[in-house]
Amino acid sequence: MERFLVIVFSVLLGVGFFVWFSRAINKQPLQDYISRNLWLLHPNAVCYWRTALAMVGLLLYFFLGHENIGIVIFTFAAILDGVDGVIARKCNLGTKLGEWLDPLCDKLTYLPPLIGFAYKGIISVKLIWMLVIIELFGQFLARRILDLLKTSGAANNFGKIKAIICFGLVIFCALLDDIVDIPPIYNISDEVLVGIIILASASIVFKFVPNRLYADILSTLNFICGITSLILTYQNYFAWAICIIIMGQLFDLFDGRMAEKHGGTKIGPLMDDIADFVSFGLAPAYMIIKSGGSLAWLFAAVYIAGVAFRLVRFVTVDKKRTDLPEGIFNGLPSPAGALIVLGSVLVVDYPPLLWGGAAVSVGLMVSHLQFAHFGRVIIRQVPRPLFFTMCACMVVALSFVFRTRNVEMFGYVILCSVSLYMVVGRKLRSPVKERV
Repeated sequence: MERFLVIVFSVLLGVGFFVWFSRAINKQPLQDYISRNLWLLHPNAVCYWRTALAMVGLLLYFFLGHENIGIVIFTFAAILDGVDGVIARKCNLGTKLGEWLDPLCDKLTYLPPLIGFAYKGIISVKLIWMLVIIELFGQFLARRILDLLKTSGAANNFGKIKAIICFGLVIFCALLDDIVDIPPIYNISDEVLVGIIILASASIVFKFVPNRLYADILSTLNFICGITSLILTYQNYFAWAICIIIMGQLFDLFDGRMAEKHGGTKIGPLMDDIADFVSFGLAPAYMIIKSGGSLAWLFAAVYIAGVAFRLVRFVTVDKKRTDLPEGIFNGLPSPAGALIVLGSVLVVDYPPLLWGGAAVSVGLMVSHLQFAHFGRVIIRQVPRPLFFTMCACMVVALSFVFRTRNVEMFGYVILCSVSLYMVVGRKLRSPVKERV
């Protein structure tokens, strides 16, 4: 219990400091103070400080027997990972060296304690060394190649989310290290570590992809997720199939923004529509059929027709409307409609209730109720560190579901998530400016 309280105190202290600093730096006095003390508060200097703090925490925890003090120091060092980025953006102090130094200091902060916990038997030694190899390749060899190609090696979203999960995994391992009799089913560290390895690999791969191809690649990945989900549903792996569809939704969430930011190809919009129809139309409809019942085919057909109508109306009518604000959907978007069906599949045992969920989903999609775009409106009102933390929590939550195999709980999480989106999406129906 003492270890848990120490961790809670450390997290609250670090988050409180970050929130205060993020607000204070918007005012001129703090910016002037930073300018006068660049030797101490330049983003690159903060990188050095947080790496040194992490090493002190490592020594205290693993070698000197002061675990609680080590946890407090490490947690504060992890919070400083967000502070250096805030300083760089607000004070315009970003440098080429900083692009290379920031991820290096991240690795020097979380990899040593993870290795320590691996050799204490809390996480897999093989997986942690696999992560170390990937991280070293990305930091040195891959970045050297990028320099030769004169391409920026700045961290992308995959790398940022990965770093947050790594920091969280260190704290989680510290908690497990204090609990002797924890049931193995609740040790999700290896599952989380697999997710980290995937994110680390994706972070490296996407550094070599031309920016204009980002959107098309994400749409293609969404399409692959839809096809994979159909195959898994055929084999009656419903929970896995739904996880794959949710991955497709994450790809779909960013392909439009990547197209706006970096451009795309001529076939990009068509690829996006086909991927959406497969992942959010055909795949959920097939789950309705596989769930059984005499009218399953009928409701599956109605659902497919509803998704098709929703997509066609969006392309041919809604995109051309001048009275529909940018970032506002006319009708529930098809990914959210799919979530209603997917959550119902995992929760409902009585087929007519599943059919009712499909009917509600179709009704909302073809309606003229307006919902804010999750990526273009809602996320833009969420501070970047909080958004990356939310993504990290999603990966951890999925890891817990995989570990415990609590399918029903997964279904309720999905239904609660889409319900929350509908409430927030209805409330935020006015477009907002993107945060700087």
